[in-house]
Amino acid sequence: MGKIKLYLSLVKFSHTLFAMPFAIVGFFMATNYYNYGFDIKTLIYVLLCMVFVRNAAMAFNRYVDKRIDKENERTSSREIPKGVIKPSNALIFVIINSVAFIVVTWFINRLCFYLSPIVLLVVLGYSFTKRFTFISHYILGIGLGLAPIGAFLAVSGEFRILPILLSFAVWAWVSGFDIIYSVQDEEFDRQNRLFSIPAHFGVERALCISRLTHCMSAAFIIATIFVGGFGYKYVLAVSVFCGLLIYQHIIVKADDLSRVDFAFFNLNGLASVLFAILAVWELLEIGN
Repeated sequence: MGKIKLYLSLVKFSHTLFAMPFAIVGFFMATNYYNYGFDIKTLIYVLLCMVFVRNAAMAFNRYVDKRIDKENERTSSREIPKGVIKPSNALIFVIINSVAFIVVTWFINRLCFYLSPIVLLVVLGYSFTKRFTFISHYILGIGLGLAPIGAFLAVSGEFRILPILLSFAVWAWVSGFDIIYSVQDEEFDRQNRLFSIPAHFGVERALCISRLTHCMSAAFIIATIFVGGFGYKYVLAVSVFCGLLIYQHIIVKADDLSRVDFAFFNLNGLASVLFAILAVWELLEIGN
Protein backbone atom coordinates (compact mmCIF):
# COMPACT_ATOMS: atom_id res chain seq x y z
CA MET A 1 0.00 0.00 0.00
CA GLY A 2 2.93 2.30 0.71
CA LYS A 3 4.26 1.84 -2.83
CA ILE A 4 0.81 2.46 -4.31
CA LYS A 5 0.52 5.70 -2.36
CA LEU A 6 3.92 6.79 -3.62
CA TYR A 7 2.94 6.28 -7.25
CA LEU A 8 -0.43 7.93 -6.72
CA SER A 9 1.47 10.88 -5.28
CA LEU A 10 3.96 10.80 -8.17
CA VAL A 11 1.19 11.30 -10.72
CA LYS A 12 -0.89 13.56 -8.44
CA PHE A 13 -3.84 11.22 -8.93
CA SER A 14 -6.26 13.61 -7.23
CA HIS A 15 -5.69 16.06 -10.10
CA THR A 16 -7.62 13.68 -12.35
CA LEU A 17 -10.52 15.92 -11.30
CA PHE A 18 -9.33 18.48 -13.84
CA ALA A 19 -9.99 16.52 -17.04
CA MET A 20 -12.06 13.49 -16.02
CA PRO A 21 -15.35 15.39 -15.50
CA PHE A 22 -15.09 16.83 -19.01
CA ALA A 23 -14.53 13.37 -20.44
CA ILE A 24 -17.72 12.26 -18.70
CA VAL A 25 -19.58 15.23 -20.21
CA GLY A 26 -18.24 14.27 -23.64
CA PHE A 27 -19.44 10.71 -23.12
CA PHE A 28 -22.99 11.69 -22.15
CA MET A 29 -23.06 14.30 -24.90
CA ALA A 30 -22.65 11.41 -27.34
CA THR A 31 -25.08 9.01 -25.64
CA ASN A 32 -27.87 11.43 -24.73
CA TYR A 33 -27.63 14.51 -26.94
CA TYR A 34 -26.62 12.76 -30.16
CA ASN A 35 -28.41 9.51 -29.22
CA TYR A 36 -25.62 7.05 -29.96
CA GLY A 37 -26.76 4.80 -27.12
CA PHE A 38 -25.38 4.10 -23.67
CA ASP A 39 -22.92 1.24 -23.14
CA ILE A 40 -21.47 0.71 -19.66
CA LYS A 41 -18.42 -1.07 -21.09
CA THR A 42 -17.55 1.95 -23.20
CA LEU A 43 -17.86 4.24 -20.17
CA ILE A 44 -15.50 1.98 -18.21
CA TYR A 45 -13.05 1.97 -21.13
CA VAL A 46 -13.17 5.77 -21.29
CA LEU A 47 -12.45 6.09 -17.56
CA LEU A 48 -9.59 3.59 -17.81
CA CYS A 49 -8.10 5.46 -20.77
CA MET A 50 -8.23 8.71 -18.84
CA VAL A 51 -6.44 7.15 -15.87
CA PHE A 52 -3.79 5.35 -17.93
CA VAL A 53 -2.92 8.23 -20.25
CA ARG A 54 -2.78 10.72 -17.40
CA ASN A 55 -0.61 8.41 -15.29
CA ALA A 56 1.78 8.04 -18.23
CA ALA A 57 1.90 11.79 -18.88
CA MET A 58 2.48 12.82 -15.27
CA ALA A 59 5.06 10.12 -14.52
CA PHE A 60 6.94 10.91 -17.72
CA ASN A 61 6.96 14.60 -16.84
CA ARG A 62 8.46 13.77 -13.45
CA TYR A 63 11.02 11.48 -15.09
CA VAL A 64 12.09 14.05 -17.70
CA ASP A 65 12.19 16.89 -15.16
CA LYS A 66 14.01 14.99 -12.42
CA ARG A 67 17.11 17.22 -12.55
CA ILE A 68 15.05 20.42 -12.74
CA ASP A 69 12.81 19.30 -9.88
CA LYS A 70 15.84 18.54 -7.73
CA GLU A 71 17.30 22.01 -8.22
CA ASN A 72 14.01 23.84 -7.70
CA GLU A 73 13.29 24.33 -4.00
CA ARG A 74 9.53 24.20 -4.61
CA THR A 75 9.71 20.76 -6.27
CA SER A 76 12.74 19.19 -4.58
CA SER A 77 10.53 17.12 -2.27
CA ARG A 78 8.87 15.26 -5.14
CA GLU A 79 9.26 11.49 -5.20
CA ILE A 80 12.08 11.14 -7.76
CA PRO A 81 14.41 13.93 -6.52
CA LYS A 82 13.71 12.82 -2.96
CA GLY A 83 14.82 9.29 -3.89
CA VAL A 84 11.70 7.38 -2.83
CA ILE A 85 11.00 6.36 -6.45
CA LYS A 86 13.84 5.45 -8.79
CA PRO A 87 13.84 7.15 -12.23
CA SER A 88 14.00 3.74 -13.93
CA ASN A 89 10.92 2.56 -12.02
CA ALA A 90 9.07 5.74 -12.98
CA LEU A 91 9.91 5.07 -16.63
CA ILE A 92 8.65 1.50 -16.36
CA PHE A 93 5.45 2.90 -14.85
CA VAL A 94 5.14 5.20 -17.89
CA ILE A 95 5.57 2.31 -20.33
CA ILE A 96 3.03 0.11 -18.52
CA ASN A 97 0.40 2.86 -18.51
CA SER A 98 1.09 3.82 -22.14
CA VAL A 99 0.69 0.21 -23.31
CA ALA A 100 -2.45 -0.20 -21.19
CA PHE A 101 -3.92 2.94 -22.75
CA ILE A 102 -3.32 1.68 -26.29
CA VAL A 103 -4.70 -1.77 -25.45
CA VAL A 104 -7.92 -0.33 -24.02
CA THR A 105 -8.45 1.87 -27.11
CA TRP A 106 -8.34 -1.32 -29.20
CA PHE A 107 -11.46 -2.52 -27.39
CA ILE A 108 -13.26 0.80 -27.93
CA ASN A 109 -13.12 1.28 -31.70
CA ARG A 110 -10.58 1.42 -34.51
CA LEU A 111 -10.55 5.23 -34.72
CA CYS A 112 -9.57 5.58 -31.05
CA PHE A 113 -6.93 2.88 -31.49
CA TYR A 114 -5.39 4.59 -34.54
CA LEU A 115 -5.38 7.96 -32.77
CA SER A 116 -3.90 6.63 -29.50
CA PRO A 117 -0.21 7.02 -30.55
CA ILE A 118 -0.91 10.64 -31.51
CA VAL A 119 -2.49 11.26 -28.11
CA LEU A 120 0.56 9.77 -26.39
CA LEU A 121 2.87 11.86 -28.56
CA VAL A 122 1.09 15.02 -27.41
CA VAL A 123 0.83 14.24 -23.70
CA LEU A 124 4.34 12.80 -23.38
CA GLY A 125 5.97 15.27 -25.76
CA TYR A 126 4.75 18.20 -23.65
CA SER A 127 7.39 17.37 -21.05
CA PHE A 128 10.17 18.54 -23.40
CA THR A 129 8.56 21.78 -24.58
CA LYS A 130 9.62 23.94 -21.64
CA ARG A 131 13.17 23.57 -22.91
CA PHE A 132 12.55 25.41 -26.18
CA THR A 133 9.21 27.31 -26.24
CA PHE A 134 7.20 29.46 -23.84
CA ILE A 135 3.94 28.23 -25.40
CA SER A 136 4.42 24.96 -23.48
CA HIS A 137 1.37 25.89 -21.40
CA TYR A 138 -0.81 25.70 -24.49
CA ILE A 139 0.63 22.34 -25.48
CA LEU A 140 -0.27 21.02 -22.03
CA GLY A 141 -3.75 22.39 -22.65
CA ILE A 142 -4.03 20.33 -25.83
CA GLY A 143 -3.36 17.15 -23.86
CA LEU A 144 -6.17 17.75 -21.38
CA GLY A 145 -8.38 19.34 -24.01
CA LEU A 146 -8.56 16.00 -25.80
CA ALA A 147 -10.67 14.58 -22.95
CA PRO A 148 -14.17 15.62 -24.16
CA ILE A 149 -13.63 14.83 -27.83
CA GLY A 150 -11.82 11.59 -26.95
CA ALA A 151 -14.72 10.36 -24.85
CA PHE A 152 -17.16 11.43 -27.55
CA LEU A 153 -15.21 9.51 -30.22
CA ALA A 154 -15.21 6.43 -28.00
CA VAL A 155 -19.00 6.34 -28.23
CA SER A 156 -19.64 7.76 -31.70
CA GLY A 157 -16.55 7.14 -33.79
CA GLU A 158 -17.04 10.52 -35.48
CA PHE A 159 -16.48 14.24 -34.88
CA ARG A 160 -19.25 16.71 -34.00
CA ILE A 161 -19.16 20.45 -33.32
CA LEU A 162 -20.31 20.44 -29.66
CA PRO A 163 -17.54 18.21 -28.23
CA ILE A 164 -15.00 20.08 -30.38
CA LEU A 165 -16.11 23.41 -28.86
CA LEU A 166 -15.95 21.86 -25.40
CA SER A 167 -12.44 20.58 -26.08
CA PHE A 168 -11.33 24.05 -27.15
CA ALA A 169 -12.82 25.42 -23.91
CA VAL A 170 -10.87 22.88 -21.85
CA TRP A 171 -7.69 23.61 -23.85
CA ALA A 172 -7.86 27.34 -23.08
CA TRP A 173 -8.93 26.72 -19.46
CA VAL A 174 -6.00 24.41 -18.72
CA SER A 175 -3.51 26.62 -20.57
CA GLY A 176 -4.68 29.64 -18.59
CA PHE A 177 -4.46 28.07 -15.17
CA ASP A 178 -1.08 26.50 -15.97
CA ILE A 179 0.25 30.01 -16.67
CA ILE A 180 -1.04 31.08 -13.25
CA TYR A 181 0.62 28.08 -11.59
CA SER A 182 3.94 28.71 -13.33
CA VAL A 183 4.32 32.24 -11.96
CA GLN A 184 5.70 30.58 -8.83
CA ASP A 185 8.76 29.48 -10.84
CA GLU A 186 9.28 32.69 -12.81
CA GLU A 187 12.68 33.48 -11.29
CA PHE A 188 13.89 29.86 -11.33
CA ASP A 189 12.86 29.39 -14.97
CA ARG A 190 14.65 32.55 -16.05
CA GLN A 191 17.83 31.66 -14.19
CA ASN A 192 17.87 28.14 -15.64
CA ARG A 193 16.94 29.20 -19.19
CA LEU A 194 13.64 27.38 -19.11
CA PHE A 195 10.82 28.68 -21.26
CA SER A 196 7.55 29.81 -19.73
CA ILE A 197 5.27 32.77 -20.23
CA PRO A 198 6.06 34.25 -16.76
CA ALA A 199 9.82 33.89 -17.39
CA HIS A 200 9.48 35.48 -20.84
CA PHE A 201 7.00 38.28 -20.12
CA GLY A 202 7.14 38.72 -16.34
CA VAL A 203 4.48 37.90 -13.77
CA GLU A 204 2.15 40.82 -14.39
CA ARG A 205 1.97 40.34 -18.15
CA ALA A 206 1.72 36.57 -17.70
CA LEU A 207 -1.38 37.02 -15.56
CA CYS A 208 -2.86 39.28 -18.25
CA ILE A 209 -2.19 36.58 -20.86
CA SER A 210 -3.83 34.04 -18.55
CA ARG A 211 -6.92 36.27 -18.29
CA LEU A 212 -7.14 36.57 -22.07
CA THR A 213 -6.75 32.80 -22.42
CA HIS A 214 -9.53 32.22 -19.91
CA CYS A 215 -11.71 34.69 -21.84
CA MET A 216 -11.21 32.38 -24.82
CA SER A 217 -12.24 29.43 -22.67
CA ALA A 218 -15.37 31.26 -21.55
CA ALA A 219 -16.21 32.16 -25.16
CA PHE A 220 -15.93 28.55 -26.33
CA ILE A 221 -17.96 27.12 -23.48
CA ILE A 222 -20.66 29.81 -23.81
CA ALA A 223 -20.83 28.99 -27.52
CA THR A 224 -21.86 25.43 -26.64
CA ILE A 225 -25.04 26.83 -25.05
CA PHE A 226 -26.20 28.40 -28.29
CA VAL A 227 -24.99 25.65 -30.60
CA GLY A 228 -26.60 22.95 -28.46
CA GLY A 229 -29.74 24.89 -27.52
CA PHE A 230 -29.36 23.79 -23.89
CA GLY A 231 -31.64 24.63 -20.98
CA TYR A 232 -31.18 26.33 -17.63
CA LYS A 233 -29.15 23.56 -15.96
CA TYR A 234 -26.46 23.69 -18.61
CA VAL A 235 -26.56 27.50 -18.57
CA LEU A 236 -26.04 27.33 -14.80
CA ALA A 237 -23.14 24.91 -15.35
CA VAL A 238 -21.46 27.36 -17.72
CA SER A 239 -22.17 30.29 -15.39
CA VAL A 240 -20.57 28.51 -12.42
CA PHE A 241 -17.55 27.55 -14.52
CA CYS A 242 -17.03 31.09 -15.82
CA GLY A 243 -17.65 32.57 -12.37
CA LEU A 244 -14.89 30.47 -10.85
CA LEU A 245 -12.57 31.50 -13.69
CA ILE A 246 -13.20 35.13 -12.80
CA TYR A 247 -12.76 34.51 -9.09
CA GLN A 248 -9.32 32.95 -9.45
CA HIS A 249 -8.13 36.05 -11.30
CA ILE A 250 -9.52 38.23 -8.52
CA ILE A 251 -7.56 36.45 -5.79
CA VAL A 252 -4.27 35.96 -7.69
CA LYS A 253 -2.38 39.22 -8.23
CA ALA A 254 1.12 40.05 -9.41
CA ASP A 255 2.00 41.47 -5.97
CA ASP A 256 0.29 38.68 -4.02
CA LEU A 257 0.83 35.09 -5.17
CA SER A 258 -0.08 33.53 -1.83
CA ARG A 259 -3.31 32.03 -3.20
CA VAL A 260 -1.93 30.49 -6.39
CA ASP A 261 -2.21 26.94 -5.03
CA PHE A 262 -5.78 27.55 -3.88
CA ALA A 263 -6.73 28.89 -7.31
CA PHE A 264 -4.92 26.09 -9.14
CA PHE A 265 -6.00 23.08 -7.10
CA ASN A 266 -9.24 24.00 -5.35
CA LEU A 267 -11.04 26.40 -7.67
CA ASN A 268 -10.23 24.61 -10.92
CA GLY A 269 -11.11 21.21 -9.48
CA LEU A 270 -14.38 22.65 -8.18
CA ALA A 271 -15.11 24.30 -11.54
CA SER A 272 -14.75 21.05 -13.50
CA VAL A 273 -16.78 18.95 -11.04
CA LEU A 274 -19.66 21.41 -10.70
CA PHE A 275 -19.79 21.96 -14.45
CA ALA A 276 -19.90 18.20 -15.08
CA ILE A 277 -22.62 17.54 -12.50
CA LEU A 278 -24.95 20.21 -13.89
CA ALA A 279 -24.14 19.50 -17.54
CA VAL A 280 -24.67 15.75 -17.20
CA TRP A 281 -27.94 16.42 -15.34
CA GLU A 282 -29.13 18.41 -18.35
CA LEU A 283 -27.91 15.79 -20.82
CA LEU A 284 -29.64 12.97 -18.94
CA GLU A 285 -32.92 14.85 -19.12
CA ILE A 286 -32.44 15.42 -22.84
CA GLY A 287 -31.92 11.70 -23.33
CA ASN A 288 -35.09 10.88 -21.47
